[in-house]
Amino acid sequence: MKTKIDIVPSERGDITLYTLTNEQGAQVRLSSVGAGIVSIVVPDRDGHLADVALGYANPVDYFYDGPCAGKTPGRYANRIARGRFVLDGESFQLNINNGPNALHGGPEGFAQKIWECDMEGDTVVFTLDSPDGDEHYPGNLQARVAYTWTEENVLKIELSAVTDRKTVVNLTNHTYFNLAGEGSGTVLDHELQLNCSRYLPTDDTLIPTGEMAPVAGTPMDFMQPKRLGQDIKQDFPALNYGKGYDNCWVIDDADGQVRLAAVLTEPASGRVLEVLTDQPAAQVYTGNWLAGSPVCKSGRPYNDYDGVAIECQGMPDAPNHPDFPSQVLDADEDYRRVIFFAFKTK
Repeated sequence: MKTKIDIVPSERGDITLYTLTNEQGAQVRLSSVGAGIVSIVVPDRDGHLADVALGYANPVDYFYDGPCAGKTPGRYANRIARGRFVLDGESFQLNINNGPNALHGGPEGFAQKIWECDMEGDTVVFTLDSPDGDEHYPGNLQARVAYTWTEENVLKIELSAVTDRKTVVNLTNHTYFNLAGEGSGTVLDHELQLNCSRYLPTDDTLIPTGEMAPVAGTPMDFMQPKRLGQDIKQDFPALNYGKGYDNCWVIDDADGQVRLAAVLTEPASGRVLEVLTDQPAAQVYTGNWLAGSPVCKSGRPYNDYDGVAIECQGMPDAPNHPDFPSQVLDADEDYRRVIFFAFKTK
């Protein structure tokens, strides 16, 4: 594995970029801004390499970007209703940054920070200290994201955290994929399969109602491979609320073990992405609001639906839904989750 390190100055401090290249020439590029993925270059069925991760031409543009492209949102990824939750009888009010709700840890969340970084063998490790009261979350939290790129074109992402006081935490990766190449246009012809027979219905602000509803007979059914665009224009509450898919699916048989959650296929190139995780759920977002993003690596702003994010995570608003898997982290516990992005061809 070859490793290249670049430093880019910014007004917020130096940005460190790591490029990991395997023997095939396939590579991953990582940034200390938001502990993020800025590039994934993998072959198609004929061996032609292309960058399949959406990202920006200027490394500085990752600060405060609306799409949160490639980054690690936190302290709590996804939404918390009205930014409120209660722990041990104490109420907490977070900063609001998504309609009436808190999203991805707030306006100054983990995705906007320059993380500390280092190499441990062939693994790139990013760490961040989030102080007690950061975005009004309780407890001093130490977060860690470790990336390992393999000769088999598998990217392993290890997410972990510890705290000195009971808090809530939900970490994921927010990469947008376009397996035809990041500048090739819409992903609505990609095929998606989810090992998820239930999803979380929401209100019109995308906060879960608490129900885990069957996907059968609805546009939310991806139990068999289906084009992302096949049902996206149907008159269905979940699709109307988000102008497309921006919903959380419950991974079948999730029990803390690594499971195959999703398979994304681009038929023309033959590229396939398998997503495996020990997380309980996956948020699928079809890039419904990508227009107006910073200039991308291909020299233009992205358009809506130019990428799809498959965010393996805890469930949105879980602190307010006792029936959801808990995202509470106590002082004597370790938060540990893993995501694998495995790139193949057919």
